[in-house]
Amino acid sequence: MSFAPRPIVAVALLAGWIALGAWPNAQAASGGTSAGTDAVDYRQLRAAVSSAAALPRLHALIIMHAGAPLVSRVFRGSGLDVPVDVKSLSKIVIDTLVGIAIDRGLIQNTRTTILPLLRRRAPARLDPRVGTITIDDLLSMRAGLERTSGPNYGRWVNSSNWVRFVLTRPFVDEPGGVMLYSTGNTHLLSAILTDASGTNTWQLARAWLAIPLGIDVPRWTRDPQGIYLGGNEMTLSPRALARIGETYRLGGLHGGRRVVSADWVRRSWTPETTDLWGHGYGYGWFISEADGQPVYFGWGFGGQMLYVVPSLELTVVMTSDTDTRSFDGGYLCELHDLLAREVMPAFLPGHPPGESDSALCGPALPLQLPAQLRAQRPLQAVKR
Repeated sequence: MSFAPRPIVAVALLAGWIALGAWPNAQAASGGTSAGTDAVDYRQLRAAVSSAAALPRLHALIIMHAGAPLVSRVFRGSGLDVPVDVKSLSKIVIDTLVGIAIDRGLIQNTRTTILPLLRRRAPARLDPRVGTITIDDLLSMRAGLERTSGPNYGRWVNSSNWVRFVLTRPFVDEPGGVMLYSTGNTHLLSAILTDASGTNTWQLARAWLAIPLGIDVPRWTRDPQGIYLGGNEMTLSPRALARIGETYRLGGLHGGRRVVSADWVRRSWTPETTDLWGHGYGYGWFISEADGQPVYFGWGFGGQMLYVVPSLELTVVMTSDTDTRSFDGGYLCELHDLLAREVMPAFLPGHPPGESDSALCGPALPLQLPAQLRAQRPLQAVKR
């Protein structure tokens, strides 16, 4: 898979056409668009937007193709430039900052053990296995410690010291073992970024991402010691999410300038483990496929979604209600199917909509790990 950016001819009116429901026909679209945009089935794309509008929990939808915003719609809620709570999608931001810190030499590499980086914050008496946890283990959710997400989240954020609370959890598995999804892991990364850089995580996010990408990253929740919460409650606008997705699609570049290394993008999109539903998981990104096309996505509570399909030059953002679990009522599968059965067929010539060969939510296994990615490394089984 190539991450090299491709030439794009901007289509200034295209977003307006779709926002107003005035769709160019194939002949009109072929004048003044990139070769990739020529192949778009606009009738199918319009059908996809209609399907999206019928989802009562969906707030906004952005579909980028070859860098052009083909769909920019708000169905309910705030505008596309208004920051909203993206929940666990913020893990991608924190993990990207870790990649930039490694690029800049502030952290040696992902094999570095974490205790020397948390020396002034860690309690004196710890299980010796904590000393073997690496940056990689935190990024890939394989620290082995009892989770601080799910039913344990409230107890964690009500504690007096979030870093110490995470480090003193009992071990459920060995470090580097199975995937145990835990926001506490990402919070430890936020603490490590703070101490390694000498500044706080919000300032790093502004300097390393917000300014280069031209987006807004407002301040967000901090723990009792002043560390910005790693992996939750960050607010980003749908358009900001689209720029982050596009940066990854282009191998770490934005506007031709390097934001994060191409190697970090590659590693983030390489499965280190699998989750309960068969997704691969790298560094903040889940890894799946639909119709033989690798799909990389971030996922936040309630249905805050960022999808990247590099082979189709697609970046898709969906934001949703934040007060209901994305699993409830099958909503997460509705979002996956919107992408796989409605949106992607518009960019797959001759492919009938609704007939995805390996839809993200299929009858047997909701998400299929691409065979070529599965073969890259043995994947650990997953425990709750």
